[in-house]
Amino acid sequence: MSQAPVYALSDWGTTRFRLWLVDGAGNVLGERRADDGLDVSRVRGFASVLEDHLASLGAPSNLPVVICGMAGSRQGWIEANYVQVPADLNAILSGTVKLPDMARDVRIIPGLCQSGDAPNVMRGEETQLLGAILDRNLSNGIIAMPGTHSKWVELEQGRAKSFGTYMTGELYALVSQQSILRHSVQDAADLASPDHQEFVAALKSMLAGGSLLGQFFSIRAAMLLNDLTPEGAASRLSGLLIGAEIAGAKAISNNRITLVASGAMATLYGKAFDIAGLEFDLVDADEAVRKGLFVAASGIWPNTKGTSS
Repeated sequence: MSQAPVYALSDWGTTRFRLWLVDGAGNVLGERRADDGLDVSRVRGFASVLEDHLASLGAPSNLPVVICGMAGSRQGWIEANYVQVPADLNAILSGTVKLPDMARDVRIIPGLCQSGDAPNVMRGEETQLLGAILDRNLSNGIIAMPGTHSKWVELEQGRAKSFGTYMTGELYALVSQQSILRHSVQDAADLASPDHQEFVAALKSMLAGGSLLGQFFSIRAAMLLNDLTPEGAASRLSGLLIGAEIAGAKAISNNRITLVASGAMATLYGKAFDIAGLEFDLVDADEAVRKGLFVAASGIWPNTKGTSS
């Protein structure tokens, strides 16, 4: 490593662990990605997992670390309580929790919660949200963050006013791997294509008010009667679920949408938004969460930023 890092940034989810070492300007000097999410780390020990990854990157023993995601959940390393919406996202930073009994300074960012008739929570996405707001200098509008539990956030005057959660990614995994439709999708779960006619047809059906539960089994029937391929089955299932999500969220999507996504997710949702007639700007999800973490680190340790020691 030609330059000494200033911060370590970690997005620690249920299944995945990501770590970046960055300099005082936020430039990435080293990166680690692994399947050391919440479930694995509870067995191995969170401190051990973190220190192993830091050591593999040659991080100094006194390098401060800021973490977002499920490591701060009730089942995680230490619970970082939620901040109630409406909330100024910068106020979240004041709720960071410091890990006790650690040689280095390690902080975990709290999530967001919504009480009342529509209770909801997010953890990890609040940091991605902060990064997206900074990336586009947003004050108002809708921010969509697809994933295992997709989040749609209404932003008003720079504050998270309210948000909804759609279990699109989790349902896709469950239905494609554990329901009878696994025989249709087979090994093609990762091959859902936004350009496949089955994706487009399923999406349009949902946007037109179709019944999600009423159409799941059509995937099985089409395989048996119409020779629907596994890729076609995966594409149709994806179109049904994403279409149902967008149809449910359209009530709040009158404004231009900021789509925070990367890779295949960005392609699938981008095509879906085009078909739905929704205008959107794309922000890379990886860059957004890294930018949010860097802003958090800079606020926690302002005297460290810009130094190389």
